[in-house]
Amino acid sequence: MTVNITSIKTASDGVWQGDNPLDYAFPLLIVQTALVLAVSRSLAFVLKPLRQPKVIAEIVGGILLGPSALGRNHSYMHRIFPRWSTPILESVASIGLLFFLFLVGLELDLSSIRRSGKRAFAIAAAGISVPFILGIGVAFVLRKTIDGADKVGYAQYLVFMGVALSITAFPVLARILAELKLLTTRVGETAMAAAAFNDIVAWILLALAVALAGNGDEGGGKSPLVSVWVLLSGCAFVIFMMVAIRPVMNWVAHRCSPEHDTVDEAYICLTLATVMVSGFITDLIGIHAIFGAFIFGLTIPKGNFAEKLIERIEDFVSGLLLPLYFASSGLKTDVTKISGGKAWGLLAMVIAAACGGKILGTFVVAVLCMMPVRESITLGLLMNTKGLVELIVLNIGKEKKVLNDEVFAILVLMALFTTFITTPAVMAVYKPARKSGSRSSTSGKKYDLRILACVHGPGNISSLISLIESTRPINKAQLKLYKMHLVELTERSSSIVMVHRFRKNGLPFVSRFNYRVRAFHERVAVAFRAYGQMGQVVVRTTTAISALSTMHEDICHVAKEKRVPMIILPFHKRWIKTDGPDVVENVGHGWRVVNQRVLSNAECSVAVLVDRGLGGEYRQTPGPTATIAQKTCVMFFGGPDDRECLELGGRMVEHPAVSVTVLRFVEDNTGVRDGGSGGLRLALSKGREKYTFSTAIINPEKEKELDEKAMNDFLKKWEGMVEYKEIKGTNIVESILGIGKSGEYDLIVVGKARFPTAMVARLSDRQPEHAELGPIGDMLASSNHGIVSSVLVVQQREKVDSDEGEVAVVGQNEEAVNAA
Repeated sequence: MTVNITSIKTASDGVWQGDNPLDYAFPLLIVQTALVLAVSRSLAFVLKPLRQPKVIAEIVGGILLGPSALGRNHSYMHRIFPRWSTPILESVASIGLLFFLFLVGLELDLSSIRRSGKRAFAIAAAGISVPFILGIGVAFVLRKTIDGADKVGYAQYLVFMGVALSITAFPVLARILAELKLLTTRVGETAMAAAAFNDIVAWILLALAVALAGNGDEGGGKSPLVSVWVLLSGCAFVIFMMVAIRPVMNWVAHRCSPEHDTVDEAYICLTLATVMVSGFITDLIGIHAIFGAFIFGLTIPKGNFAEKLIERIEDFVSGLLLPLYFASSGLKTDVTKISGGKAWGLLAMVIAAACGGKILGTFVVAVLCMMPVRESITLGLLMNTKGLVELIVLNIGKEKKVLNDEVFAILVLMALFTTFITTPAVMAVYKPARKSGSRSSTSGKKYDLRILACVHGPGNISSLISLIESTRPINKAQLKLYKMHLVELTERSSSIVMVHRFRKNGLPFVSRFNYRVRAFHERVAVAFRAYGQMGQVVVRTTTAISALSTMHEDICHVAKEKRVPMIILPFHKRWIKTDGPDVVENVGHGWRVVNQRVLSNAECSVAVLVDRGLGGEYRQTPGPTATIAQKTCVMFFGGPDDRECLELGGRMVEHPAVSVTVLRFVEDNTGVRDGGSGGLRLALSKGREKYTFSTAIINPEKEKELDEKAMNDFLKKWEGMVEYKEIKGTNIVESILGIGKSGEYDLIVVGKARFPTAMVARLSDRQPEHAELGPIGDMLASSNHGIVSSVLVVQQREKVDSDEGEVAVVGQNEEAVNAA
């Protein structure tokens, strides 16, 4: 049925007046968008266990919605994706693509590319030139073999094929590296730098290809002068943007800097309008509209204004509009056009040329640059990643009629295959854990105490320094502190940019790009630098940038690599002192899950700090120490975790500014410790959360002897320096809460009680609020009991159950941490 596009109305009058909404433009667009998002998100969820980037799901989703799968049902195609709706869908998708390319230009730091070095440049050059040359050879074969392919002029066809085979998708590569925790390894850093070079060259080549293509069918007879004028006009546009517009945007960015109270909405609107105007100008010139948006993005300085722009449009563009572009690509892809042995043979040839050229070219140059063979192969596999830029090239080629349906389908499947195999191939070839096992074995025992302290916000700084300082004996021991800044890696492309600007000392280059992050890093750096200079403390700063689901792997790996006996984690809630009631700051459930996984997987002791103002206004004082007077209480019930608390308390006793009180809870009637094989039955709490206790079988009498010996040794060693009290009675809950509410102590140290005494085990029938802290820690960390003291919950490394196997964990910051 032929439809006059001018007769299509925007909105219907509703079903009650006999209108079918799917016959009208806007309701149909809503249905199409919802369907595209549902299919792409569902596929992303299915492919997530395979660690595939989201772009794979979006490409496959578009193909499934098109004539290759669901589109074979003609009634579905005529109803959901009729021909008259194609220009509307593609127009909306093109707006998303326009602003996405503006974001790419906005986030691309040309100065960081210049700093990447000759090795990355050489690898990128080889990774482009070899597959480009092979692409030209493939183009000759396709022109001779596929019907209709020879109707296009040689020059534009060769350039399009060369570009299609030589591209590396920078955003997709970054996401794969993040998933594999290779972003800050040497391989990852080299791959990112080379891909950035590749991206710039790809845009230049694509502009050349578009200029040569013209209208496709006329390619053979078009005057060469037209292409020359297009290229010259494009160069003039770039020069004008860099010379005239860039200073203007610098002025706008300065006007919107953090020194001013707010960002004027007029500047935001003007900038977004200029994106559209820039796209119109390049389309007027004869290059694609996306080039104008990309170049305009490059003119905006990296700073607070750029950050505001990204915040305003990134989620809307990447989450809603961009999937429509993949869908429109899928609607043009008909896999059924690839039929017969000859067509599939051509697909295999194209894949072999793309993979062989990229991997081989990168591998040879990487080996010549003195990189190990395994790393060189991995680099080649990573540089073989395709993605959105590849689809843009192919769609422009089809739009310009350079690529027919069969060639287009072959190249789309090639892009899909090369991206899909990247993650499993790299996982099979390259495992950094193989070379990291013995690096820290030479560190010996130069330091009396080594601690890994984690922070995920500026509020953790003063309490963390106060706690660590209180555990360091002033005149005897030397402390080595590994400070790990935990940064969540999200699916937003701007988080990838933050990682791309990563420096080897653990602080991202984004400190120049994101004002709030910069301010945080400055505060952290100054505080820990000052702390390290004022005492016998060596501070090593590192950063873990990872998804929250795998953050614990980074923490546990670094702890194992550096052989630290204790990890200190911040609790996911923090109490902020105010003139009125305390304000509770909650960083989110995801960070709580990180703590839970570290507690479950760490091979060393773990302490969770519940901060209620520990350290207060941290002040520096002259001399070797820098802390405030601190009263600490160690609660002792018995068991391995409590003995670890006692040992930690012994370190605090030696500090002249810390007073330590040990409170030992004893029962009037001697209880029996649960040994895991009978005796005391734990009344487990009801509900979703439960306290977890160790299943290891222990000897109750032996544990009791160890408790008595630890306490006697402690009191004997610190006689006269420690206040010791015994608390007897059956209502220990009231006693514990009374101590926490009194405010007598700045810090209360308790064990998690994985091997609970009978006294603690009876508390397990309570409904937990924070089960990972154990019964006592949970009680003191609760928001409902009016506790005013900070709490440190300690879990000793479990030495009893030795049957558990060790799991090798690869840390995100392997290179940075090993350099410490």
